[in-house]
Amino acid sequence: MAEIHLTFETLSGPALHPLLPALAGLRIAVFRDWPYLYDGDGDYEQRYLRAYADAPGAAIVVARAGDRVVGAATCEPMEQAHAPVIACFRDAGLDPARTCYFGESVLLAPWRGRGAGVRFFQEREAHARRLGLGEAAFCAVLRDPADPRCPPGHVPLDAFWSNRGYQRRPGLVVRFDWKEVGAAAETSHDLVFWTRSL
Repeated sequence: MAEIHLTFETLSGPALHPLLPALAGLRIAVFRDWPYLYDGDGDYEQRYLRAYADAPGAAIVVARAGDRVVGAATCEPMEQAHAPVIACFRDAGLDPARTCYFGESVLLAPWRGRGAGVRFFQEREAHARRLGLGEAAFCAVLRDPADPRCPPGHVPLDAFWSNRGYQRRPGLVVRFDWKEVGAAAETSHDLVFWTRSL
């Protein structure tokens, strides 16, 4: 049987609407694992993703294996992002209007290690340039590496992000609340930003 290769497409607007259930399922599946341990809700996820479909300048890079959606990466002008993201940059004296915010990148485990992560960054950076934005930023959850829930052999993505030209910004930390797997209620989580000039 021939190997199935991944294909990538950057989509915006109404073209995303038919994909919202699949994209929501992806976010729930991937973020359920370490380090996010996110206990996602399908209805919330579709509303969250619909905001990308409805926002001018926003886009989602969709990865498919054949006809199946197996990965996605989001981006939008930071001025359209969640209020805590914008406030984090403004409080640090940075201009959100110059920055494209990369919300998340998710890929099902069987398709990892085939170059999708690099492609997700390339496509989102290209989208940011088309928007005339000279900076890119994303944030990643801060976890204690000694946390007993961390799987054996887990390798953080810091080296991968650094190799893509991103710098960790310890002074840029945003806080989001979500319910972890097995928890009764939401708890607060700190996420640190990584940035680069395009």
